[in-house]
Amino acid sequence: MSLLDTYLPRQDFSSYEDFYANFTVHTPDNFNFAWDVMDELARIKPDAPALVWCDEKGAEASFSYVDIQRLSNQAATILTQGGIGKGDPVMLVLKRHWEYWPVLLALHKIGAVAIPATHLLTSKDIVYRCTAADIKGIISVDEEKIMTAIDDAEQKLKAETGKTTLAYKAFMRSVHSAEAPEGAAAKGWIDFKPLLEKASPDFPKPKAVNTNADTMLLYFTSGTTGMPKMVQHNFAYPLGHLATAKYWHQVKEGGLHLTVADTGWAKAAWGKIYGQWICGSAVFVYDYDRFVPEDMLNVVTSHRVTTFCAPPTVYRFLIKEDLSKWDFSALKNCTVAGEPLEPEIYEQFRQATGIKLRECYGQTELTVTVCTYPWMEPKPGSMGRPAPGYDIDLLREDGTSCDMGEEGQLVVRTDKRKPWGMFEAYYRDPELTKKVWHDGIYYTGDMAWRDEDGYLWFVGRSDDVIKSSGYRIGPFEVESALVEHPAVLECAITGVPDPERGTVVKATVILSKGWSASEELKKELQNHVKKITAPYKYPRIVEFVTELPKTISGKIRRVQIREGGSS
Repeated sequence: MSLLDTYLPRQDFSSYEDFYANFTVHTPDNFNFAWDVMDELARIKPDAPALVWCDEKGAEASFSYVDIQRLSNQAATILTQGGIGKGDPVMLVLKRHWEYWPVLLALHKIGAVAIPATHLLTSKDIVYRCTAADIKGIISVDEEKIMTAIDDAEQKLKAETGKTTLAYKAFMRSVHSAEAPEGAAAKGWIDFKPLLEKASPDFPKPKAVNTNADTMLLYFTSGTTGMPKMVQHNFAYPLGHLATAKYWHQVKEGGLHLTVADTGWAKAAWGKIYGQWICGSAVFVYDYDRFVPEDMLNVVTSHRVTTFCAPPTVYRFLIKEDLSKWDFSALKNCTVAGEPLEPEIYEQFRQATGIKLRECYGQTELTVTVCTYPWMEPKPGSMGRPAPGYDIDLLREDGTSCDMGEEGQLVVRTDKRKPWGMFEAYYRDPELTKKVWHDGIYYTGDMAWRDEDGYLWFVGRSDDVIKSSGYRIGPFEVESALVEHPAVLECAITGVPDPERGTVVKATVILSKGWSASEELKKELQNHVKKITAPYKYPRIVEFVTELPKTISGKIRRVQIREGGSS
């Protein structure tokens, strides 16, 4: 019996309907991914590749399962010696450095609470997070900007509280750093790398590490208003990603999977650790600061990546390259998530590689929620159909269920069952939790509609949907129409106040190479949209920009554009 058999009692299904009705996950008591999965993999296949890493400067490293076990034990030894114990919140700002994986597993082994974070945090962001979650320790990359922000935040917290808030503060020296950052020791930083090399590889398992209900991960996730929410996931959360890895990414035993995501984003948990390792695939990591499409293609093909997942932004740039130059024979399945994929991008990628992109939908609070599974023919632009364990409905504003083709808010009904991997609550915020999750219904805040085959189509965030002259206009449909024009590389559709129509449609556009902004091109794009979709949806305002504001995960921040933040 394989390790996967322990958690998935049945793995072969004849159809989507069979899969949705009969898929189930065995969840042992007191499950701990680091002890129960990774240490078991180190026992049954110690020398098999677990993590393959490279960076944009040419450095490479590869780690077997027994290597990961040793490194996580050493990291756990260092952390416990530094005063980190069960239940202590520790923030990780490690980008895509390979050290993220053993350190995260070390926190799991201790029973501590891991808080992955982006390196783009400001001092204000860090103060808020430290206060909101009582963060006890921070482990950061050795970059001056983020380390300075952490130091500044620590001083502000000390001034406010009169005491040192952070009990543990370490930096992880990159493979390209010969020395520790200047002044780090004087400011209380611990150099983690030499300690990791010297620490004991023996770390006995504590008698009571955790229960399934204990908090394992906290993700700070921003909405369109207010301060970031703290999404609380328990120790059973990794098992919620078995369907993600096996039936969406379709990873294989002995394969090599790459999900393009920074470790500060929950998408890293979807595609860079839990489900992939349980299913027996190695995880591939490409560590870069600046996305260069040609470099990404070289890395994927030269390392013979077998399964690949990226946000739509990545695919938009990849298809602008001459894909005939690369050998995609090792690549078996490609997936996309983050926001809907324009049909034009889907078709161009399929023609170049022979691979049909499979979309899905989910949130930091959830796992894969709606998905295009292997038994389903992809419909470009559609999220797919509900994932097993998720009872999905679309609701009108009055709370009644929508008819086929009618737009409504996508909700998860939890009165009969709670999906595997769904969040516990918003940490320390029962009012916000109750606002979005009450009476057995979790409200996602996302608008969608269902077609005659049961496929769901994303319209936009409820606050992104444009109401103009009595019409409801979803941004995605207009964006899809625009990108079919060769002049458009990327675009975002938002609403702009108008005295006559209430709101009009605005297109913020990045032009492809070789095209120049002009009034003639504006009119051409407007007419193009009128031909592709309903004429009333065309953008009455067109603005050309050099970049669009995005989250670290690559999602376009339409709220920032509405507030005048495009450039």
